[in-house]
Amino acid sequence: MFNISDVEGITFEIPEIELRPNEKIQQCESIIEQMPNRPELKNIDGNRAFYSPSLDFVNMPAIEQFETAEDYYATFFHELSHATGHASRLSREEITNPQSFGSNPYSREELVAEMGASFLCSSVQIDFDNVIENAVAYLAGWLKVLQADSKFIFKAAAEAQKAADYILNRKAIPTAET
Repeated sequence: MFNISDVEGITFEIPEIELRPNEKIQQCESIIEQMPNRPELKNIDGNRAFYSPSLDFVNMPAIEQFETAEDYYATFFHELSHATGHASRLSREEITNPQSFGSNPYSREELVAEMGASFLCSSVQIDFDNVIENAVAYLAGWLKVLQADSKFIFKAAAEAQKAADYILNRKAIPTAET
């Protein structure tokens, strides 16, 4: 790999990045605004979406940087799902005691966040093919790490539902165990 400025004698055409004029989806905006005990929302790194457990904030690029508004909200919901694991919310071990990238706990948390985002997208009827395909591909990648625990997908789904319910400010439905 060479930096383009180090290469002489070759002309490169570098296309300008086109920002898309995505429009905000009011139902999604309402979910974000009304999340109880919501983490701080920032844009300190305009090219990355992430949740910082230690500082309890979500960083999101501008909506125009995404292919579609639906992709933006699917990503935003993923990061908010991570944020529900904070000790002041649902206190998931994978967030309160973060592990290294690719580890089993990290993989579990990625599954919970992606499934939580899928549940939230479904709640506002963002379920078109592209978002679903991206979610399935993302989930498949993390599931490979967790093949040893055949029951984990059910545990992750339950945690993801808790995360979505928290974000939507829904009270948990009592079960026979409670």
